[in-house]
Amino acid sequence: MGQPKASPFVKWAGGKRQLLQYINNRLPVEYERYIEPFVGGGAVFFELQPDVAFINDINRGLINAYRRIKEKPDDFMIQVSVLDENVKDGQKDYFYKVREKYNDKIMKEEYDVELAALFVFLNKHCFNGLYRVNGKGLFNVPYNNSTRVSCAKEDIKAVSKSLQDVTILEGDFQVACDIAKAGDFVFIDSPYAPLNPTSFDSYTKEGFDIESHTRLAAVFSDLNKRGCYCMLTNHNTDFINDLYRDYKREVVDVKRMINSDASNRVGQEIIITNY
Repeated sequence: MGQPKASPFVKWAGGKRQLLQYINNRLPVEYERYIEPFVGGGAVFFELQPDVAFINDINRGLINAYRRIKEKPDDFMIQVSVLDENVKDGQKDYFYKVREKYNDKIMKEEYDVELAALFVFLNKHCFNGLYRVNGKGLFNVPYNNSTRVSCAKEDIKAVSKSLQDVTILEGDFQVACDIAKAGDFVFIDSPYAPLNPTSFDSYTKEGFDIESHTRLAAVFSDLNKRGCYCMLTNHNTDFINDLYRDYKREVVDVKRMINSDASNRVGQEIIITNY
């Protein structure tokens, strides 16, 4: 049997796996380079497997995981396997010890293979795969009682192989957008605008507020003027529709996989393109 195709190694809020068919049907006919300023779990990147790609995220723990899996997949799997072995008995206390160790390394800025393993372990064993931090930027999601392995060796090998020629950036979305040139395809899976206009959730301590969405819309306009192909996805809200009123907008029905209330796990997303 051949090696499996690379796929997301973490569960991420707003992941686009269920939108892949809609995104695939709306891709540019051809493009030069692929640029993703908010890579998250990377569902679209792994689906497309572009020849030349730049991926970016502001979440340092996430980007560290991408880099270590790219560079040292075997070392990463050794560390993850040790973590998985120790949680097989469903020891709740063990999860919180791992979380404490992860946060300690975050505070010390120890972005290494061990942190990458801790990051993925916590992602697979925390409630709904959420990445949520407190005001100090420390991970605080509770245990989901799972004893399943965090990832399979062959899957991590596939991810590592797919990342070998990819440029992995870290920082604000502007970092990735600044390198875009005419003919490039920029896929923008930005943090969701709230369904309730009075609230904003954050997945980094910096957050992504109304001003951030407004700034992103201005960058989208600049990319359009530069001759880039741009696609953006978000909640179908009046706020987002108004920001991108000058572009093509299509609404699709989706399931909300990360929601504490099962009755609210339905909704609509909007796919915005400039071509």
